[in-house]
Amino acid sequence: MSESEARVARDVADDTSLPFQVASLDVRGRIVRFGGLLDEILVAHNYPEPVSILLAEAMVLGALLGTGFKFDGRFTLQTQANGPVGMLVVDMDTPGGIRACARFDRAAAAAAIAEGRTAPMELLGQGHLAMTVDQGAYMQRYQGLVALDGASLEEVARSYFVQSEQIPTFLKIAVAPSVSASDGSFRSPWRAAAFLVQFLPTSPERQRMADLPPGDAPSDFVAPVYRDDEAWITVRTLAETLTSEELIDPGLSPERLLYRLYHEHGVAVFEPTPVAKICRCSETRVRDMIRSFKPAERVDMIENGAIEVVCEFCNTRYRFDPTAITD
Repeated sequence: MSESEARVARDVADDTSLPFQVASLDVRGRIVRFGGLLDEILVAHNYPEPVSILLAEAMVLGALLGTGFKFDGRFTLQTQANGPVGMLVVDMDTPGGIRACARFDRAAAAAAIAEGRTAPMELLGQGHLAMTVDQGAYMQRYQGLVALDGASLEEVARSYFVQSEQIPTFLKIAVAPSVSASDGSFRSPWRAAAFLVQFLPTSPERQRMADLPPGDAPSDFVAPVYRDDEAWITVRTLAETLTSEELIDPGLSPERLLYRLYHEHGVAVFEPTPVAKICRCSETRVRDMIRSFKPAERVDMIENGAIEVVCEFCNTRYRFDPTAITD
């Protein structure tokens, strides 16, 4: 493959969510890959690298879930925790617009990084992951919560599928600040990818998982044990061979990756969903927000003769003459 051909393959494969199905094994899934989109967002924020890695993981996880919805609305993935990184926010206009940011204590984060405490849960601490689905003004919002209990956001998301959706699920996330293609044709900056496959047979009995023991169970309670379906064992076993390097390799298309995993069982791919950076901020919206404050409160916002507002998501700086903002 020439360098120009490799670049075309990368452009087609990156910043998309690719749905797939293996009908013979009763599974569906998606692969999300971020290249230039991720780099654009992270470079604009200029966070410390461990914080950027956390946000990249949250972004591909959010896109993996958000691009699965078939409506025009909003999907928000957000962590709230007591560690140096107090909040990660991934906000999507479904199915394919995304923005993201992190809030963190710079001094606490710098101290943790200097001491080598850069594992995800060391930076996040205790808290929860919230996923909010908003289908519009005439539909009820839905929110799912799961504790930040695990070694990574990947483990936390797996726990969510087990506890909340009760769907046998395999999930893998990979992030790297810089990647070389396996064929050596080009080098890419920030990259991230996520792989999701779920067992969705027609018969619910085939999908059954062992229930979690109830909190008030007697001491002699024995939870029922259900054997995994053979088809799901096959799917999961093959998925576990997938490496992080393969998942983010810019020289290996998602289609080729799926063929490697499931070609013997007849894998089919569908139209990919492109994912693009968005932001809802604008000069008009920010000016209207400032107008919503009382005059005395607006006076307190003035620094060096102006009111400045910086969008947390896109880092755009807005500067206003206070005398030009009237009720």
